[in-house]
Amino acid sequence: MKRHYLPAVLCMSVFVAWGAIATRADEPADPVKARLADSPRHHEWAEIETATGRTVKAYVVFPEVDKPVPAIVVIHENRGLNDWARSLADQVAEAGYIAVAPDLLSGLGPDKGATSSFASEDDARTSLYELAPEQVLSDLDATVAYAKKMEAANGKVAVCGFCWGGGQTFRLATHNGDILAAYVFYGPAPDGEDALKKIECPVYGFYGGNDARITGQVPRVTERMKAAGKTYEPVVYEGAGHGFMRSGEAPDAEAANRKGREEAWARWKELLKKL
Repeated sequence: MKRHYLPAVLCMSVFVAWGAIATRADEPADPVKARLADSPRHHEWAEIETATGRTVKAYVVFPEVDKPVPAIVVIHENRGLNDWARSLADQVAEAGYIAVAPDLLSGLGPDKGATSSFASEDDARTSLYELAPEQVLSDLDATVAYAKKMEAANGKVAVCGFCWGGGQTFRLATHNGDILAAYVFYGPAPDGEDALKKIECPVYGFYGGNDARITGQVPRVTERMKAAGKTYEPVVYEGAGHGFMRSGEAPDAEAANRKGREEAWARWKELLKKL
């Protein structure tokens, strides 16, 4: 019987390659990239024309349902419309709603690109904070109007936002009467009593207990909203930090952030049913 032996160098190469594969297999998977790669739902890009002539790109995700459903406008963090914001849109669709996530950096990146064209999240963040407030409102008004008229939607539109997007959600509620509900995730309220008086929809707040910069404002905002006769229901998730909806789903998430995210999602889904 003949015996065949692999050369020592080849054996070592196979061993090293297998070791690398095993190491990669043992590493925690990135839930954001995995969700975007494996989602069974339909994802597409839309181009939305605004009243000022701008074109805003929006990431749209459709739920697997048998009837028209409400549309939820998803406003990204100060990092722009990155992978996490798009994966959040997919989670909204998984819950049974159409998600429309505008990229508010559309046309403002290198070579007139959007968020993905920036060299880093820091560059995207810098450009985001240079946006004119009037332009942001115009872009969001156009997105709400687009969502309201979608054939697969039932004409009901709500808005959610995270971090910078949470603040924009609260601000949009003072401006746009077509919104049926505003879900503010760790974002500040707009200044001025007159602004709050213009709100026509309920505002639901989601805040981290370890986020004093934002959560410290909640008692004052509660009093202002009460004085204005508006519905404002804030909940503070003990021990969770700023951005817990994002950090709470990371493989190495702290327990308080993971718990806060899970509880916030459960509450949010119940609120969405009211639409």
